[in-house]
Amino acid sequence: MERQKAMAVIEAVLFTMGESVEISRLADVIEEDVKTTKAILKEMEETFQGEERGIGLTYFENAVQLCTKAQMYEYLIRIAKAPRKMTLTETVLETLSIIAYRQPITRVEIERIRGVSCDHAINKLLEYDLISELGRLDAPGRPLLFGTTEQFLRCFGVGSLEELPELNPVQLEEFKQQAEAEVQLQLDI
Repeated sequence: MERQKAMAVIEAVLFTMGESVEISRLADVIEEDVKTTKAILKEMEETFQGEERGIGLTYFENAVQLCTKAQMYEYLIRIAKAPRKMTLTETVLETLSIIAYRQPITRVEIERIRGVSCDHAINKLLEYDLISELGRLDAPGRPLLFGTTEQFLRCFGVGSLEELPELNPVQLEEFKQQAEAEVQLQLDI
């Protein structure tokens, strides 16, 4: 394999893995021996050090990891401390409503109510810490149970689930019609 391509492959592997990778495994990937792979890593390390780059290589016995340079720490803190902006789409809000009013609830039950897949919405809600996994249902397949979190209560300004407004039958019917319209839209696509 051409040297530049080997460097690119190693960089991609180390970036994607996010943890140390044995040098022998990197050698297998680029189809070289360990000695040649070490030389390529040394060259990469020199490139990272010689240029104004935010990354470098860190060695652990017979493994190597792509890491952020220590002098970048202050900049990382600035972004890490910045609050994440929470964007709740209509679909995510509908899913959250179902979980809030029916918890503990499984993904299958949520999808049965909405009539469409809710993987993306559940992942967003977990990411925003508005819901959490409460355990597993004692049923075949042992599906995960979801429920709201303390963060959910804070974000929506309620002290407990009992303070949530009651849903009236008209609202429930509107939710059902919206879910059916979504299903039809997906079938048309």
